[in-house]
Amino acid sequence: MNLDNITTLLGDNWKGYNNLIREQLHSDVRLLNEINASQLAHPGKQVRPILSLLFAQACGKPGPDSFKVAAAVEMLHNATLMHDDVADASDTRRGFPTLHSLVGPTSAILIGDFWLSRAISTLSGNLSFVGLFASTASNLAEGEMLQLQCAATASTSEEDYLRIIYCKTASLFETACRAGAFSVGASEATCDAAAAFGRAFGMAFQIRDDILDYTGDQGLGKPVGIDLREQKITLPLLGLLSKCDDAEDLREMVRQIPARPENCEKLYHRVRDEGGVEYALHYLDDYTRRAMEALEALPACPERDLLAELVNYGNARRV
Repeated sequence: MNLDNITTLLGDNWKGYNNLIREQLHSDVRLLNEINASQLAHPGKQVRPILSLLFAQACGKPGPDSFKVAAAVEMLHNATLMHDDVADASDTRRGFPTLHSLVGPTSAILIGDFWLSRAISTLSGNLSFVGLFASTASNLAEGEMLQLQCAATASTSEEDYLRIIYCKTASLFETACRAGAFSVGASEATCDAAAAFGRAFGMAFQIRDDILDYTGDQGLGKPVGIDLREQKITLPLLGLLSKCDDAEDLREMVRQIPARPENCEKLYHRVRDEGGVEYALHYLDDYTRRAMEALEALPACPERDLLAELVNYGNARRV
């Protein structure tokens, strides 16, 4: 899957989105403009605005509202990343230094706030969009706090985990897809199908990322094993905990990671050797199936085919 092929299909709509996000992030504060320009120079995959515009293009003729939705989705996403990097004291993201490492935590938080405020102002005038994005922003914050709460005690249950990844990842995918379809006047049923796709794809996207934390390599942009070092119990480890006889002992090992970092290596191998990855792959396949089923509500078109390719591409990146 080459994302350049998708942006080529989106054509002028992709240009419209890019022009708008640059316009919305403009400021008469020179330092802020310079930092924003450096952030836009390394935008990552931009999966969320791609989803918005693919659904808009599949369901109608994209216009200013579609560009606003795509820009707001990307600004909200990046604002949360800037804040997350401060919270996690992360030095790199997407293979580049984080804003936190370049300008310090105070400036990084302020710039994240600026991107968040511009995401909201971009949607001003359409209360339906504002309400949808406000709910999503609440989900993002609640998911982060629930993850911190569970990590502090190594108490994450499967129910906690699924709620966390819905709030932190899938909720924004869901909003991107629903809002993209809504922006061109798609029917309520089609908007619901778009949301169902985004929700399922977002869940699969995060589960795949959590699997790669146990099976991937450094070239993927996220250091392998970082979740365990941060005492995060994700689905592969939950799979091990669900079937082993010493689950509470393993949770205690997670609690002791700050004092005993060698526990990470032991847990890592237990997960890989005792079926934890395979357990998570079952969930990945299930959410992938749900996403593909949701696409059946769309008319046959190149955009629907590309959405299916995105799902299959994500599912295929297992190792």
